Amino acid sequence: MKLKIAVLPGDGIGPEVTNQSIKVLNCIADKYNHKVDLTEGLVGAIAIDEYNDPYPDSTHMLCKNSDAILFGAIGHPKYDNDPKAKVRPEQGLLKMRKKLGLFANLRPTIIFESLLEMSPIKEERIKDTDILFVRELTGGIYFGDRGRKNNDNYAYDTCQYSREEIVRIAKIGFEYAKKRSKKLCCVDKANVLETSRLWRETVQSMEKNYPEIKVSYEFVDAVAMRLVQWPSSYDVLITSNLFGDILTDEASVISGSMGLMPSASIGSENALYEPIHGSYPEATGKKIANPIASILSLSMMLDHSFNLKDESKIINRAVEDSLTNKITTPDLNKYNKSYTTDEVGDYIVNFVKNN
Repeated sequence: MKLKIAVLPGDGIGPEVTNQSIKVLNCIADKYNHKVDLTEGLVGAIAIDEYNDPYPDSTHMLCKNSDAILFGAIGHPKYDNDPKAKVRPEQGLLKMRKKLGLFANLRPTIIFESLLEMSPIKEERIKDTDILFVRELTGGIYFGDRGRKNNDNYAYDTCQYSREEIVRIAKIGFEYAKKRSKKLCCVDKANVLETSRLWRETVQSMEKNYPEIKVSYEFVDAVAMRLVQWPSSYDVLITSNLFGDILTDEASVISGSMGLMPSASIGSENALYEPIHGSYPEATGKKIANPIASILSLSMMLDHSFNLKDESKIINRAVEDSLTNKITTPDLNKYNKSYTTDEVGDYIVNFVKNN
């Protein structure tokens, strides 16, 4: 099979972890006789430096003309520390999601048996946790009307949703629930927010189309608490852009490191795969960045975009083996010998090659 992939390494540790995924991808291509066509594009701070645009037209056309997109990270201290900056790296991510129609963000939270002791939460509370967040990605407060008035002394951000936007994200949640444990939780704040009331009534109206799915409705603050108390009680959760952003970062800590969690952002025509961690500028160039989230994002890509199940499974096995044998970067190996970003990537490549 020919795999035409746009590679957007981005900023900070993005290029370092993406390089490891590309090594794994090239190994997969050799092992399973695929042809890989990789083309790199600029996004984020590096694109601002080059084009004064965090998501230039050339990058957009590259993404549109590819079968899938492998993305690193966005963000740089010179923009993070300047709240008055007019052009910001994060604008590129929002622009990319909107222009490519990437309306659904899939974020799994799984617990690796070999890393149970790494979690800040007691083992008995997190054991067997396997959650899939389905986060709406192109609506809500991040895309609503915003501004300043009264001489910059008053600011506003508006949360807006249409029923159509909610239906299309809920459909994805229902379909994944059918494939998994047939449980779906709609996360909202319907006791306060009008947009949440629209979310709840829309999802309720869809229940009749999925009679085999057990649907629950919970307020976002209650979910935030129960994710820490009893995360294994959840399976598939659907929620809005802002709530999903916060809850998925909270859930990533359950696993012991944000450097483990992959994600997919999908639309009707395009799909982008990325680790959920940020650009982590403090670690840039130090060879300590954990590449596993990026490598697992590659695994999601092979599965979801190309239906290459065996290739995805062997990557997952390789990652599990590296964790079991403590071949990990310092974030997961604080008290034993740790390995560099490249060494972890090489170990996973060798596992794929020899198994």
